[in-house]
Amino acid sequence: MASLLYRLGHTAYRRWPLFIAGWIIVLVGFGAVAVGVSKPMADTFSIPGIPSLAAQSMQQKLFPGTADAQDEASATVVVAAPKGHTLKEAKYTGAVNTLITKLDAVPQMPTDAKAKPVNPVVAAAAQQKAILAAAGKTAQEQATAKANAQAVSPLSADGRTGTITWTFATKTVQDVKASTQDDVLKAVAQARASGLEAQVNGSGMQAMVSTGGSSELLGVLVAAFVLFITFGSLVAAGMPIISAGVGVMMGELAIQFATGFTTIGTTTPILATMIGLAVGIDYTLFILARYRTELRETEDRAHAAGLAVGKAGSAVVFAGLTVLIALCALSVVGIPFLTSMGLAAAGSVFFAVCVALTLLPAVLGLLKSKVFAAQLRKREDKLGADGRTINNGVRWAKLLGKRPAIFVAMVVVVLGGLAIPMKSLHLALPSDSTAAKSTTQRQAADMISEAFGAGRQAPFIAVVDATGISDSQQRLAAFGQVMGWAGSQKDVVNSQIIKVNADKTGATILITPKDGADAQSTLTLLDHLRSGQSGIEKKTGATVGITGTTAIQTDVSTQLTSALPKYLAVVIGLAFILLMVVFRSVLVPLMATLGFLLSVLATLGATVAVFQNGLFGLVEGQPIVSFMPIILIGIVFGLAMDYQVFLVTRMREAYVHGASARESIVDGFRHGARVVTAAATIMISVFAAFMLQSNSLIQSMGFALAAAVFFDAFVVRMTLIPAIMYLLGDKAWWLPKWLDKILPRVDVEGEKLGKKLAKAPESEEDSVLANA
Repeated sequence: MASLLYRLGHTAYRRWPLFIAGWIIVLVGFGAVAVGVSKPMADTFSIPGIPSLAAQSMQQKLFPGTADAQDEASATVVVAAPKGHTLKEAKYTGAVNTLITKLDAVPQMPTDAKAKPVNPVVAAAAQQKAILAAAGKTAQEQATAKANAQAVSPLSADGRTGTITWTFATKTVQDVKASTQDDVLKAVAQARASGLEAQVNGSGMQAMVSTGGSSELLGVLVAAFVLFITFGSLVAAGMPIISAGVGVMMGELAIQFATGFTTIGTTTPILATMIGLAVGIDYTLFILARYRTELRETEDRAHAAGLAVGKAGSAVVFAGLTVLIALCALSVVGIPFLTSMGLAAAGSVFFAVCVALTLLPAVLGLLKSKVFAAQLRKREDKLGADGRTINNGVRWAKLLGKRPAIFVAMVVVVLGGLAIPMKSLHLALPSDSTAAKSTTQRQAADMISEAFGAGRQAPFIAVVDATGISDSQQRLAAFGQVMGWAGSQKDVVNSQIIKVNADKTGATILITPKDGADAQSTLTLLDHLRSGQSGIEKKTGATVGITGTTAIQTDVSTQLTSALPKYLAVVIGLAFILLMVVFRSVLVPLMATLGFLLSVLATLGATVAVFQNGLFGLVEGQPIVSFMPIILIGIVFGLAMDYQVFLVTRMREAYVHGASARESIVDGFRHGARVVTAAATIMISVFAAFMLQSNSLIQSMGFALAAAVFFDAFVVRMTLIPAIMYLLGDKAWWLPKWLDKILPRVDVEGEKLGKKLAKAPESEEDSVLANA
């Protein structure tokens, strides 16, 4: 591999016009194609085979034409009169009617008169009249009818708040155009100007969330500062950022291209950008730092570029491969939207590796001697009595060697303590109710909760299939029994039959819980409904299923939680095997994987403390996004292996060349600590900058990834692992002979390449490489 990469780097340096032109052509051409086929993004969270989707299929069979809850592009405008007034007053009724007129003129609105937006005052009166007319004549029946009418009424009991709901005339959520959403927002803004409180939410309006670019810019600025400190050159500091930018552009274009053929979530490009920027800068940094080192040994810049790509590039390929495998392995859990997120992020990593191996040496060829120009800072490390460099990495390694057991104990106690809050981890999917308070989605959700109760936004649908009951009256009786059973459950505000099909073989029952979708009481209610299904089915002879958006999202969260141990086992097992191949050791990979597990648990605990429990009051406490732990594990696994490879391979190289176990640890820090420190600092700054986003999902992901990199790079890789290696001594590099024979050999640091070049005369160098 090292020989092949040497030729690639050497050729790219010498033929730089062709390589740079090739990248420009690819960017422009791919960009044109991607823009041409792209479609809007949308968040759809579903998993084939979950109980709620099975119930939805039963509903669609009984009621042909029923839309898929995940594809339905619904929208709800919430309006409220000022305090002390009601929407029934002429002034505010007129304002609502004006709003509805403007909404009717918006493109992609439903054409069916029954599906068009309706004034909530008028709709509430019609609903109440219909429900009361169908009720019996007893006082109890009339009271139940009134309660049912209020449970579904678009007008609050005090008449102050109303909802205007419709479904866009589109097949899927992503078909709603941005211009359509803008028109809705303009109509709502004009309603506010007329004196109404007005906000809008719903699946059909979700894509209008803007993530902006200020956070990415801040992360890049911090990265530039770190790079300048590392290289002392403005030109060199800018090269990793430019390279990472190209990789991110390619990754984003790939995502745009993919939207033309599959559904991509709105947070997917942000995650891909986050990962692409971080690894893109890091991979370029590793190769550029090695290029500078090689220039101290040779004046042939093309040769130095080849060596840098051949040696550091091998480590980049392996490190990138581990990230790719971890992200692509997200498909193992069988969750479509998670698979798309993993593949999108993996695409950014793939392009980052390609840019580092091809475009970077080409740019080196373009700049030649100007690569480290504009040098405003020079740093010369002190030399010891043996002529070796003494830097901060050496000092830290020697400090660890004095009391390694104490450092091991401190790390385990600190990270273990940080992991404790994880025991109260509460996972849920993002919704309008968990959006940032500044968004119209969240404000609309809060208005509904205040006026109608939190449960209004978290209804369950009980689907009753009575095709197995021959008598029509018994079917109707079965529907009533299921409704009564559902209404008797704890924390149910209302239960009512909302639809019966034409042949009276099926019914849907609306179940309104007391609390919102993320409340533990609502999750417990769903468990009780599911556990009681068999009993009510046996009693009535009908088949019952529970569905609805809340049930679907809860099932998805449950599935994600159950998939976490499986994915963790796959990733840890993979890490162990890969590291055995690289380090030719059993104990070093074991330490690396256990350290990875410890850093992940500490990160999850810290995230729960800050984002779920609201520690320090930095954010409003809310459940952790269901797929965050799996995404975190995948990304941190890849990054952890990056640092492990770049730091420990230097230790192994020194050890196999005759250094003692203790000396090899110091030598590894001498050559690798500065670059790993810079790389980790850049990653932390890029990830932490995303905490400035308004989207709570992105905030929590940014925090978790920044914390994970800090814990894994500085606490685990640069403290815990070397401290344990000090305690183990030579045993750290033990590998059974039988295992040594069957494990493939991977020349990650280009050691074989270096030996071949050292043996061959300069004139024979190319022929040696050609036959390598």
